[in-house]
Amino acid sequence: MKTTQGKKVALVAGASGIVGQQLSQALVADQWQVTALTHRSDFAVNGAGVIAVDLRDPQQSRERLASLTDVTHIFYSAWLNSADWESMVGPNLAMLQNLVQVMEDIAPLEHVSLMQGYKVYGAHLGQFKTPARESDAGVPGAEFNAAQLNWLAAQQLGKAWHWSALRPGVVGSNRPGNSMNLALSLAIYASICRATRLPLRFPGSQKTWNSLVDFTDATLLADATIWTARSPDTHNQAFNINNGDLWRWCELWPVIAAWFELDVAPPVSLSFRQMFQDYRALWGGIAAENALVEADILRLSDGAFADFVFGWNYDMFGDGSKLRRAGFHGYRATDEMFCDLFTRFRVAGIIP
Repeated sequence: MKTTQGKKVALVAGASGIVGQQLSQALVADQWQVTALTHRSDFAVNGAGVIAVDLRDPQQSRERLASLTDVTHIFYSAWLNSADWESMVGPNLAMLQNLVQVMEDIAPLEHVSLMQGYKVYGAHLGQFKTPARESDAGVPGAEFNAAQLNWLAAQQLGKAWHWSALRPGVVGSNRPGNSMNLALSLAIYASICRATRLPLRFPGSQKTWNSLVDFTDATLLADATIWTARSPDTHNQAFNINNGDLWRWCELWPVIAAWFELDVAPPVSLSFRQMFQDYRALWGGIAAENALVEADILRLSDGAFADFVFGWNYDMFGDGSKLRRAGFHGYRATDEMFCDLFTRFRVAGIIP
């Protein structure tokens, strides 16, 4: 195993995702040497090398990663979806195992950063204790985030490297083409309402309308992830990371409507997935009229994650104070985050 002299060499798994893209760019901007791992052969990151690899395959992983003998930090945000929670555990655990075991053998590994989420608190099952704290007891049942962390913690015992785990709220990002980009789904929905001269109706129940929710700006998340990986006071710990404020949808929704110059009407139960299917042809016309970069609405978002979020008829937030007590003091106003993201979508020609 080689040694390094203060080098910062990052390997980003899941680099084409909503978290990985922003993180890869932040690492490059912070003067790291970066290699991005992705399953997409057409993916590129300015200033970074890219390797297409199927991490489920241990032999392919070892062959394609064999040249990365100077990696000091793994930033892991890859994941695979499946039909149910139990069937997600096997492949997602195997990908992390294959990557870490290869890099342990060939590189001077110092840190593994694992991206998680509120599923470790049972957010995928229904209502859970809020604010969720890192000290909360685990939740019974199959869930790949918990399985990954259990394995990683056991694998690290007696090793020179260490780990950290980041748990963001709903991530706000300007990256298109990912169903987990809630801000983009909202921007598409509001743009459709403008085109059809309809008010912006909240697409959930009255309980959801009044529930508390926290968000995590993707830029803030990248900064926190890098800071945590480099801080000696965060070794082998998990941290919630959110913007630092809390909003009820009934407060945030008028802010979103005002940005799009739309009226607000009473909530109604809507499916983004169905709505985006219904308005697929309409969006093609909107795209042609406004010279947008993508005429197929379903290539921007399938609406599934938005349906998941607006199905929460209970509070959904974590306590982010542990990370800030450790020394990370980043903050992002959530209302400003949404407005900034909408502006970025418009400037990029994603929405009219």
